[in-house]
Amino acid sequence: MNVSVVLFTADLRLHDHPPLRAANESREVVPLFVRDRAVMDAGFAVPNRLAFLADCLHDLDGGLRKRGGRLVVRSGDVVEEVCKVAAETDADEVHLAGDVSAYAHLRERRLRRALEAEGRRLHVHDTVTTAVTPGEVTPASSDHFAVFTPYFRQWSGVPLRDVLAAPRTVRVPEGVGSEELPSRAGISVVSEGLAAGGETEARSRMCAWLRGGIGAYEDRHDDLAGDATSRFSPHLHFGTLSPVELVQRARTVEGPGPEAFVRQLAWRDFHRQVLAARPGAATADYRTKRDRWRSEYAARADIEAWKTGRTGYPVVDAAMRQLRHEGWMHNRGRLLAASFLAKTLYVDWRVGARHFLDLLVDGDVANNQLNWQWMAGTGTDTRPNRVLNPVTQAKRYDPDGEYVRRWVPELASLEGPAIHEPWKLRGLDRAALDDYPDPIVELSEGLARFKQARGRD
Repeated sequence: MNVSVVLFTADLRLHDHPPLRAANESREVVPLFVRDRAVMDAGFAVPNRLAFLADCLHDLDGGLRKRGGRLVVRSGDVVEEVCKVAAETDADEVHLAGDVSAYAHLRERRLRRALEAEGRRLHVHDTVTTAVTPGEVTPASSDHFAVFTPYFRQWSGVPLRDVLAAPRTVRVPEGVGSEELPSRAGISVVSEGLAAGGETEARSRMCAWLRGGIGAYEDRHDDLAGDATSRFSPHLHFGTLSPVELVQRARTVEGPGPEAFVRQLAWRDFHRQVLAARPGAATADYRTKRDRWRSEYAARADIEAWKTGRTGYPVVDAAMRQLRHEGWMHNRGRLLAASFLAKTLYVDWRVGARHFLDLLVDGDVANNQLNWQWMAGTGTDTRPNRVLNPVTQAKRYDPDGEYVRRWVPELASLEGPAIHEPWKLRGLDRAALDDYPDPIVELSEGLARFKQARGRD
């Protein structure tokens, strides 16, 4: 019987997994995950994602064992380790999910060359981590869409492939060595409220969401206190859920809620097709505005206040504290936190993107970097000079102050919308708020500075 290797990367599931389906047909299979030294060295292996990853690997191994198989884990250079496993098992082919980052493209090229030198084949599968393949829909004049709305129109018309069932059995060759699975318990400095990872958890969440939450998504997705989003982003990042399956199943539910949810999944694909075409956008302005950002040294006190949730603007502080506690942040909170740093404080978006990647369990290069650029006005936003007012936004999306009260306990005694402007209190009422700070910048001052920097004054 021939042997195939399936290299799992950001696709840690058994359901709807094209590489595993292709490899598992009349073959023995080595399900392989490599703890990639390059990812560790680049600083992407942060505690929250390592802890969630450990959950995912344990769950994947458990699912494979129920089917007669097991997960093989190695550490080191990913190309070297794949080639070692292929040589040990005399595998003639390796299956891999396609990805869009510059590193993923480099990994694919290196792996293909190394395997072909040994007489083995590499098969790269599309629509494993996206619903629609990056580059499948393009405008007439470019290799990618730079504006979401026309992209979404074409994306919506693409026929999706069928959703694949999980395999019933997986036969792994005897004697393939594996390291011990990593454990969440062995990882320090993990956010206290970090959610559980793994396909079992993901599918349970999906079923509950499709039965209930998705129907109200259009009306409630910006409700900060209501916490009415799907929270699927970590599972999509690690691939414990299939975007193809999510879109297919959401489309079976009637109403504006599912339509709005599918639109958000399309945004995810949109960012991937941008990054696939312009990999430099992970670190460089997609559309430069020739900003002369405040230096990190000059803005160091403001940056620290922003990171620790002590800007004096309660909704921004609540969002940043949620990030630290959960390793996750509500999408509306992300927009407000990013606007405040990049535009009100006029700090380089890369500073904020790096901090988010340090903590976010769903820290994803395409979504994180390009959403930051969108909010900083250097990305694909068609209104690059928009500035979100944190007070106005807080009164709109947290009208009773419940979100702020949850994450900024110093202000819990304040009732209603007054919680969003504590600096307006006087005397003993202000003194009663413990050590909650005054605003680190007047909004009018931040807006004037930004307009001047962009030549809009």
